[in-house]
Amino acid sequence: MNHWPWAEQFVPDGIYLNAASMGLPSRGTREAMTAHLDAWAAGRVQPQDLDAVVARCRDLYAALVGLDPSAVAVGSQASAMVAPVAAWVPNGAEVLVAEGEFTSVTFPFFAQQGRGVRVREVPLAHLPTAVGPQTALVAVSMVQSADGAVLDLSALRAACRAHGTEILLDLTQSAGWLPTDLDGVAFTVCAGYKWLLAPRGTGYLSVREDLLDAVVASQAGWYAGEDRWSSIYGGPLRLASSARRFDVSPAWPVWVGAEPALELLTEIGPAALHAHAVGLANRFTTGLGLGETASAIVSLPVSERGRAALTDAGIVTAGRAGRVRFSFHVHTTAEDVERAVAVLRGHLE
Repeated sequence: MNHWPWAEQFVPDGIYLNAASMGLPSRGTREAMTAHLDAWAAGRVQPQDLDAVVARCRDLYAALVGLDPSAVAVGSQASAMVAPVAAWVPNGAEVLVAEGEFTSVTFPFFAQQGRGVRVREVPLAHLPTAVGPQTALVAVSMVQSADGAVLDLSALRAACRAHGTEILLDLTQSAGWLPTDLDGVAFTVCAGYKWLLAPRGTGYLSVREDLLDAVVASQAGWYAGEDRWSSIYGGPLRLASSARRFDVSPAWPVWVGAEPALELLTEIGPAALHAHAVGLANRFTTGLGLGETASAIVSLPVSERGRAALTDAGIVTAGRAGRVRFSFHVHTTAEDVERAVAVLRGHLE
């Protein structure tokens, strides 16, 4: 079997096939967070010291997904980063979403119904044909959380361009393994604690340059200032000219952990990460006598005995939408997959 040295950075107890729920910390992340905790305990950490860490994460993330760093704001959770976009949608406009979409993407728009915003749910594959002149925005994940289905972004982009409709793309289940052409996409959000291998509490929002002034930075605080250390007291409002105006004051320790994680993913590179993750997913599905997949997430109907067998074998997965979800990432090896296949044979419904 092909040797994948990057898996040696991780120390799961058993076989971990659950990056779609929570990524594992690499050796670099564990060491960085331990060193930060020691420095903090010794009184050797000052808030200004962490600015460079957050800036480095912004740059690394932007390069990883193909954005300009000036278009990227830092945040924490996906729903909180979607919220200003939901408030931007005009009164009475339609927002198109996929059926079964993760609710951090959809709930902020449902919350706008009091001013006439209409949220319409359609099957993922039907999104391009459902776009119409009444559709202000399509809000959708590049990869669906429940089953790993991959959006046909090219078809959606063409339909949206024909109707003057904007796109909000959630990259939470794709950034870190699926290279994506974001040309023309108005907004992206991404939580960093899954495929980006960071602690929970890191996230990213991007806003296309021509929409910066149209979206209200309603969550603005001192960290959103052009010169954040002279923006901590008093008026007037003096926001950053770039997407940094949407920054939320960072929870510093988690960004310390995010930096080496992003450095590791950058060192491996998007193409190799994609080939590894999808290659393992295909080894898994074909080993079970199923067809190949284009996703690093595989969702299968597994019997109760099969679920118990996975648990007994120390194989960590997730239950989603009545099925068992398997996800394959940098910390997964071919040996992990072969073991999972052996345990699961005969247990699919």
